[in-house]
Order: sequence, then structure tokens, then C-alpha cells
Amino acid sequence: MARVTLLDGLKVATRVLTSTRKPMLAHLVVSRYCNLECAYCSEYDKVSKPVPLDDLITRIDALARLGAQIVTLTGGEPLTHPDHDAVIRRIRAHGMIATTITNGFLLTVKKIAGMNAAGLQEMQISIDGVKPDEISKKTLKSLAGKLKLLAEYAHFHVNINSVLGISEERTHDALEVAESAKSMGFSHTVGVLHDAEGTLAPLSASQRAVYDQLMGKKSMAHRINYLMFQKNLMAGKPNDWRCRAGARYLYICEDGLVHYCSQQRGKPGIPLVDYGRREIEAEYKRVKDCAPFCTVSCVHQASFLDAWRSPQKVMAAA
Repeated sequence: MARVTLLDGLKVATRVLTSTRKPMLAHLVVSRYCNLECAYCSEYDKVSKPVPLDDLITRIDALARLGAQIVTLTGGEPLTHPDHDAVIRRIRAHGMIATTITNGFLLTVKKIAGMNAAGLQEMQISIDGVKPDEISKKTLKSLAGKLKLLAEYAHFHVNINSVLGISEERTHDALEVAESAKSMGFSHTVGVLHDAEGTLAPLSASQRAVYDQLMGKKSMAHRINYLMFQKNLMAGKPNDWRCRAGARYLYICEDGLVHYCSQQRGKPGIPLVDYGRREIEAEYKRVKDCAPFCTVSCVHQASFLDAWRSPQKVMAAA
């Protein structure tokens, strides 16, 4: 059974701690196209073709050369890519951890079996509420059958993610989503909605209360993320931290360019195939203007182990 184990986590931490020039996490867009149209999402379109498999293999090989530890397939909707399993196999062939993010609607027994065979280690599904509406169809009701398939057939770990801030009406739905995830043997995480620049969308008092309630049941790692980043943000306060986007965390768009994250496209905007140790070192040291109010938890987590070292400085624009 291919899952991310404690040993895997310790290996990643050791490799990151012993070298400041290795990316911890890369998000790789395999298709900009998505089969859904969630009103709050800006990370998809309805016209793009899947990124050619040869291009994705070249990018995965480039990530391996850089020493990337975890590669997450994203979009759009990754499961619309006809070679999704082949991409996973290539990641695993390099010894990197392979994960994917999906809305879950395209899951079938056959697709789950394919991902099992390819060696997928973790899947994340965002569930925005209990019942579908004009904002989102990603709900417990619409995905009930798909979640049962995962519980029965998946050999990989499944995490259900709730996002607060989409609407006031959905706030308490996150509690039911968390309980449902637990009942099926899945883990559950919770985040806050960000705007187009990756900064916080204001939360109401009831949304903050639900967030606090959910975080009280989370692992130590999630509580640390809450205390170090989310707590200040939800109070409208900035965080003083060292963002290592472009170094520890890489977002590779459908065109094969490296960006700080999906909300900061164009920075640095360098082709992954041309990205090297020099670029990683520069971005590791560079102060990011967007960092104080950033809510992108993937970047927080990838930067956390470097909080204590290598002060950053203001540098010329990337």
C-alpha cells in the first residue's frame, strides 16, 4: 500500500534541513481545464488541452534533478488528464512522493485502481459544504458515492479539505464535513479562502469560531500552522516570516514556468527546464512583498523548517 509514512516525512525533513537548495514541495499543473465551475475559483478554464505527457515527463525529470521531495499534481482538474497515472509513475520512479488534488467527481473504481497501481501516496479533495448550490458543487451530498469508493478501494491516503470564507451559510458545514471524513477513515484539514493575490479574505466572527473549533482537534503540525500564520491573519494582523517560495515551494504552471504560487504568476516566471541552483538560492534569500498577509498554507508548510535560519534581504525584482 503506497502511503506517505512517518519514515517518508523524516526523510523529507532531513534532506531539507541538510541543504537549503532542495525544493520541499512542487505543485505541477497537468491541465488548466476543469469539469466544474466553482464561483470562487480562478485557477481553471474550460478550453485548455491537457499538457502533453512528454512535457510533463521533462518537467518531472527537472524537478528530480533539483532534488524536489514531493510533487503534487494540480489544475484545473488533474483527473481530466488521460495520462494522470503515467505522470504518477514517473514521479515515483524518481523516488519522490506523489500526491494529487482533485474535485473527486471523475473518480471511478477503474481510476482508483489505476492510481493504486501507479503508486499514488495521497489525494486531497476539497469539500465546500453539505449541499450543492450556485457557488460550488463540491459537497458531501454530491460526492457521497465517490467518497465511499475511495474508502473501499483506495490504497493511498485521502485528505478532505474544508475552506472557510466562501459564504456565511456554509460556515458550520465544515464541522459536518470533518466528522464525515473521520467516519470514513480520512484525515481532514481546514483553510481560509484567499483572494486573487493569495491574501486573506476577511472572516466573520462565526467563521473564526468554527475555525478555532476545528483546529482544536487537529494534529500538532496543523496547530503550529494555525498559531504561526492563520491566527494573526484572521485578526487582520500581518505575519513576520521568511517565505521560501521559488525555493522550497515551486508552482509550475501549464506552460512550464516556475511561479511563487498560483496567485503570484509571473514571479519569477522562469521555465522550469532552465531553473537551477542559482535561481533557488536567489529566491531562498529574497523577501517577498506578498508574504505578510499570505494565506497559502502550502508555502507556509514548505518554509516552516527554515524559519530559524538564513535571514532574507530585499533584492532586485525577479
